[in-house]
Amino acid sequence: VGTYILTTALLPILEKEADARVITVSSGGMLVQKLNISDLQSGSGMFDGTMVYAQNKRQQVVLTEQWAKAHRNIHFSVMHPGWADTPAVRSSMPDFYQKMKNTLRTEAQGADTAVWLAVSSEAIKLPSGLFFQDRQPVPTHLPLASTHSPPEDEEKLMEVLEEFSQKFKSTSAG
Repeated sequence: VGTYILTTALLPILEKEADARVITVSSGGMLVQKLNISDLQSGSGMFDGTMVYAQNKRQQVVLTEQWAKAHRNIHFSVMHPGWADTPAVRSSMPDFYQKMKNTLRTEAQGADTAVWLAVSSEAIKLPSGLFFQDRQPVPTHLPLASTHSPPEDEEKLMEVLEEFSQKFKSTSAG
């Protein structure tokens, strides 16, 4: 909901700008998840933090695609920084970190594509709504992974997020 609330709050201002861009940092982890609109609060079944994270990142990709369709004056991109040696990786995945620490990207390497998307004149020439890694558009679905969602589910995600955001706004105003 945070990505949705922040971005939708900024849309009226961004619509007025000549070179408005929205870059969302997602993760390649979303490649293993199909959009699940039936349990957006992760309240049913066993809680699996890794899968909830991947589901949230899938939602960010769908959000980016939907916003790109709806807001033609703003350039939307979503990106995967690759596995970088950050405090978050070290603390949240210590076993992974120990096994992979010699192959992880530096923080600067992880940030490279996000910065490029934000400032490059080349990035803005590419279609809005794409998923990037290493300054290149990459697929949002693995072959044979069955992670594609019907358009109705993507539209429903937008509706549910709007409902959640309205509840948040009314709670924070009171």
